[in-house]
Order: sequence, then C-alpha cells, then structure tokens
Amino acid sequence: MTTPYQDLRAQLDTLTTEAFRPELAEIDQLPTQKIAELMNAEDASVPTAVADRLPQISAAIDGIAARMAKGGRLIYAGAGTAGRLGVLDASECPPTFNTWDGQVVGLIAGGPAAMVTAVEGAEDSKELAAADLDALDLTEHDVVVGISASGRTPYAIGAVEHARSRYGALTVGLSCNAGSALAAAADHGIEVVVGPELLTGSTRLKSGTAQKLVLNMLSTITMIRLGKTYGNLMVDVRASNEKLRARSRRIVSLATGADDAVIEAALAATDGEVKNAILVVLGEVDGPTAARLLTESDGHLRGALAAAAGLTP
Repeated sequence: MTTPYQDLRAQLDTLTTEAFRPELAEIDQLPTQKIAELMNAEDASVPTAVADRLPQISAAIDGIAARMAKGGRLIYAGAGTAGRLGVLDASECPPTFNTWDGQVVGLIAGGPAAMVTAVEGAEDSKELAAADLDALDLTEHDVVVGISASGRTPYAIGAVEHARSRYGALTVGLSCNAGSALAAAADHGIEVVVGPELLTGSTRLKSGTAQKLVLNMLSTITMIRLGKTYGNLMVDVRASNEKLRARSRRIVSLATGADDAVIEAALAATDGEVKNAILVVLGEVDGPTAARLLTESDGHLRGALAAAAGLTP
C-alpha cells in the first residue's frame, strides 16, 4: 500500500522542474565565482524559453484585454513564490497605470500573511482558492491567471477550475512544466519549460524568473492595449510621491516638447492627470474638454487627439 507521500514523490519525479542534475552534485565545492557563473548561465536561458511561448502569451493577452475593456478584472492566484509574484505584479499596476482599486488583484494561498511567512497546507486546497474567488464576487468579465511552477499546485488549479466552471471567467494557466494539469484546466495554457533548477526543486530560481517575465508581459501589454500608454510613455502614471510627480512632468515634456510653464499650466488645468495634460497641450483644448474626449475614446489618447483635431475650425 502506498502512502500519500509516495504518490506525491512519484508525481514530483515526473516534473522537469524537480529533476536532479548529477553534474551539479559537487557545486558546493566550487569557488564562489564559478557558482555565480553557472547560475548566470542558467538564468540566461530563461528568455529563450519564454520566447518559445510568445504565441500563447500573446493570445492570452488579447483575451485579457478584451475582458478588461468591458470592465473586467485581472486576478492572479498562486501559492508560495508563484503567489508572491502575482501579488507583486498586481501591486505595481496602480502607480504605473493608474488602475482602479481592485482592477488587478493578487491572491496568494494563505492570505496576505503568506507573503512573508509560509502558511502550511494552504497550497494544497482547491476549496480555499474557490472561497478566495467567491469573496471577490467574480463575473464572466474577469480573468483568473493560475500560477504554479510545477503546474500541479491544487490552489492554482482550483482557482482556474472554479473561475471557469462557475463564473465563465477567462482563465490562464502559467506553469513551467509541459503537459501540466494547470495548463489543461485553463482556456489559455502557457508552459514555459526552463528545465531543472540549479538547486534541485528550487523553483524560485529559473521558474520564478520565467513567471516574472511572463507576468510583466501580461500586465504591461494588456495596459498598452487598453490605452494606458502613449507610445512607450506611462501616461496614466499615478503621481503619488515626489519622484512620480517629477516623472509626470518629464512624461508630458517628452510627449509634447512643451516648456515648463506650459506643462505646469496643463497639469494644473487637469488636476495633475498626465494623459489629460498632454491632450490639453497637443490638442489645444481646455481641461474639461480633454476629460470628455478621453472618456469618449475609452481612455485612448491617440483617439482623443484625433477627436480634438476635428474640433479645430
């Protein structure tokens, strides 16, 4: 009779991310710089693995952008390192893209305390994932991205299964093993196979790096599609501190070429909204008109500029 641990060990034995590398068995005997060189070489292989999945990543982004354009939310769900990476990406969206509170959400198995302290057993519960999603009042317009290096974590799989079957939400499964249960459960499966880790099973290394790169793409390119940028400028940046206020002025300057006095006047006329200020300068409209045109163009600055041009006698 097998024990649950024997079954789990057998599962782990099939995962590329858990594979043992005999050639590294003496790594602890090597000079520090040699270990650093080995680790750096390992990390250099990650972007190539991500590049192999660009078609799947792009398809997922188009799906996410379409849902969010209808008012949906982007919700990440994972455990351990994967969950922390989702929370990190979600937390960076409000200052970078001025997303509204709750528009991008990071769920980690075990709740906020799990960001800094392991919550034992939390990753093993599909029911916990379902409860966490139910608490968000999920809808069919939302997107749930399950994140798991192994692709077998019950919390991530449970989140995707529950979101898809109960709510009709769009789902994405991001893992680092081929043929994963997580990818199979999702509408969009993204499997970035980075191979065995430098330290056996330490998926915060290459797998974590790969997940971070993909999450960067999912959020950033989605926001580009939603009109949160103008070219490569973060025109929806939320100026919540001195550095960001200085960056706001620099962005308006780069977009318009205007001098400081014009920039300050435009920001004053738009309550500090960078995108609106650019429209005031380039479109030669006042603050209220800029706000109206941006609303009518669903926040896309290029569309608002075209509309402003049409107002010119």
